[in-house]
Amino acid sequence: MKIENIQVLRGPNIWSVSRKKLIQMRLNLQELEHRPTNTIEGFYERLKELLPSLYDHRCSPGVKGGFFQRVQKGTWMGHVIEHIALEIQTLAGMDTGFGRTRETKTPGTYNVVFNYLEEKVGVFAAEAAVRIAEALIKGDDYPLEADIQQMREIRENTRLGPSTGSIVEEAIARDIPWIRLNNQSLVQLGYGKNQVRIRATMTEKTSSIAVDLAGNKDETKRILQEQAIPVAKGITITSTAQVKEAIRKVGFPLVFKPLDGNHGRGATINVKTEEEAVAAFEHAAKISRRVIVEKFITGYDFRVLVIDNKMVAAALRVPAHVKGDGEHNVQQLIDIENTDPRRGYGHENVLTHITIDRDTMDLLSKKGYGLETVPPADETVFLKSTANLSTGGTSIDVTDQVHPQNVFICERISRVIGLDICGIDIMAENLTEPLTETGGVILEVNAAPGFRMHIAPSEGLPRNVAGHVLDMLYPPGKSARIPIIATTGTNGKTTTTRLIAHIIKNNGYRVGFTTSDGIYVQNTMMLEGDTTGPASTEFILKDPTVEFAVLETARGGILRSGLGFGRCDIGVITNIQPDHLGISDIHTLDDLARVKSVIIKSVKKDGWGVLNADNEHCVRIGKQADCNIAYFSRNENNPVIKTHCQKGGIACVCENGFITIKKGDWKIRVQRTSQIPLTFGGTVNFMIENVMAATLAAYLWGIKTEDIRTPLQSFIPSVVQTPGRMNIFEFRDFKFMVDFAHNPDGYNGIKEFLKTVDSPYKIGLIAGTGDRRDEDIRELGRISAQMFDHVLLRQEHHLRGRTRENILGLMVEGLKEVKPDISYELLEDETDAIAYAINLARPGTFITTLSDAVDNAIEIIQNHQDRERAPSAK
Repeated sequence: MKIENIQVLRGPNIWSVSRKKLIQMRLNLQELEHRPTNTIEGFYERLKELLPSLYDHRCSPGVKGGFFQRVQKGTWMGHVIEHIALEIQTLAGMDTGFGRTRETKTPGTYNVVFNYLEEKVGVFAAEAAVRIAEALIKGDDYPLEADIQQMREIRENTRLGPSTGSIVEEAIARDIPWIRLNNQSLVQLGYGKNQVRIRATMTEKTSSIAVDLAGNKDETKRILQEQAIPVAKGITITSTAQVKEAIRKVGFPLVFKPLDGNHGRGATINVKTEEEAVAAFEHAAKISRRVIVEKFITGYDFRVLVIDNKMVAAALRVPAHVKGDGEHNVQQLIDIENTDPRRGYGHENVLTHITIDRDTMDLLSKKGYGLETVPPADETVFLKSTANLSTGGTSIDVTDQVHPQNVFICERISRVIGLDICGIDIMAENLTEPLTETGGVILEVNAAPGFRMHIAPSEGLPRNVAGHVLDMLYPPGKSARIPIIATTGTNGKTTTTRLIAHIIKNNGYRVGFTTSDGIYVQNTMMLEGDTTGPASTEFILKDPTVEFAVLETARGGILRSGLGFGRCDIGVITNIQPDHLGISDIHTLDDLARVKSVIIKSVKKDGWGVLNADNEHCVRIGKQADCNIAYFSRNENNPVIKTHCQKGGIACVCENGFITIKKGDWKIRVQRTSQIPLTFGGTVNFMIENVMAATLAAYLWGIKTEDIRTPLQSFIPSVVQTPGRMNIFEFRDFKFMVDFAHNPDGYNGIKEFLKTVDSPYKIGLIAGTGDRRDEDIRELGRISAQMFDHVLLRQEHHLRGRTRENILGLMVEGLKEVKPDISYELLEDETDAIAYAINLARPGTFITTLSDAVDNAIEIIQNHQDRERAPSAK
């Protein structure tokens, strides 16, 4: 078997709109295409022995053991690999269950698709599943546990931590979109101007001064003490020479902890001798140059969580420990404790495995114990000096037991320090009585406190503390989203996107939009290039100045990664015509329609799909849609339009020379086509279609027809507003047009326009694209022969696996099929070709270049214009 490609899909895609996180592996079975599982001796038995938990996979029989039934009866290896990839992720603590395996048009090559929770784990699972299957086929042993452990480690290195993850999960539950901004814990909630950023449990509302104060334990203690809040007695030292002074001022027993530490790192408790004190200082000094020495307060360790100045949770924290049974030694007791199913690697479970470190050995040593010591029955042996869950500690929820005065103290502390999310560590006998009566003290105030002990306590009620964070960031009435209009189609999508953005901008919104020539925010190009994929979409959605997103969405990005957004308000499909067929397993117009339909499937339930009623594939998509549908057509008598409007539907048509909105039997005329510059006086049909699509989308969003009319009149076909879309340059004696048309449908649109052009001599500069089918390249030649008197062919770019000679040869074949005696020339360079065409021009000549390299062609032509005008300017 050979893995030909692995793609990570991160948004709505051709396999599923709701399951956004999928791995798509293109797998060539090679000789195994002729060897289903029932022909491989011993394969079923070995698979069942290695992965017995596959019994739970129901597969098509729909019952437990269904997958094994399929393997026994005979199934293809791609199907087996799909199930292995899902199961090994589940065994590594990431429960997955969706998969599809489909043969491509290439015999023996399959797309194996399955979902993942962590991207890098998903890729690893794809590769590991193939290795496992190959070992099972050969009868070789396979180190499955090593793979599972490696997946756990990858997950821990890449996943969001439990606190950040809980906030993201709550956001998802509230339908708030999110974007991970780095490989750590920096996350954006919401889109555009409505975004809010968090990092772990700090938000963009968190005061940097408050974070600095909380990070400086000495300063925190001073401020709290000034506000009559009980704190532990202590001093800060910076050298071993000061240890004696600390002992004298504070008195045993002591606690040593680094001034800037967290998670209990570098802390030592219950220090009772000078020798222990020196060692404790040196341990803390590895974390921070300044070390706090405090009086060791007896009692219990509590954590109180305050969000938005309101106490929301409290937990009793117990350091990692084991309980003696009089039979097992400490090491054995730890091993037994780690078998608790609630404990896991890193943050995968409620509790973390207990590990042995310096802190553990110090605590045992103080008791005169070692790892081989057998503690008496029922004796509790503490293994860590701090109660952090990340070191194996446990937590007990005590939220409902906190005395009102203690609630007041904690909420006051959050205001005194200034933290919007505040973790307060308290040492006290209990929280049911006021601290002032029990002698309890505040040990620390923490910025970015962990949520794990509250969302998944070892005992007691879990608390949805993340919900309080979202309540603070998105109070009632505040939206997390911005409007999104997504446009796709074979031709016209860039012009339609630009026109929609122009209308929206002229109605008071700050618009971010993506096109095949660049990313724009309002009127400024931010990035140049073909920016129609999910990365460009995210660029717009990350911009905090953007109020409205208009996104051109091409097939390539959908196939490579899925959409860059979860859902849109309005989806537009301009048309579905032959282009890019034979690429990425898209061979027919039905295949292409399936890709484009992802946009309509991603429209929210009460949103709108805008579809071309003159295109059968668009109509078919409309019949299957789950959102509202509106159609546009150049023919108001189109049967689809008539039926749709008879049912009370909304449409946009071209009637009696007007762009008109139809609502049931009502007509609302927007503007004469002849007065819309983009239609070239109403002569260019495909531009009329683009105008109707944009007008309908804007109307459905809620913009009044009178507020659509003016932008339609001010949107001028030009290098500035429609670069590469029918840009006409006027010379003294001739005209030169540049257009991006690069497929048969685009060429036909230009052909219809040229019929309206009064010119005695029409010259065409054309080029092909190497990744199109032979027939598509020939067709460009055929159409060119119908619209030009003389053809110049050049091919210096976009070979994509072909030779220049092959592409030009196919285009010449097409030319000669239609006009055997057609006048044509083969040229080497586009720059020279443009200059050559200009030299051929006679009075009244109309030159057209149909080019993928639009920017280059425009610049060359403008340079020629400048040279022509230069003499008259002197």
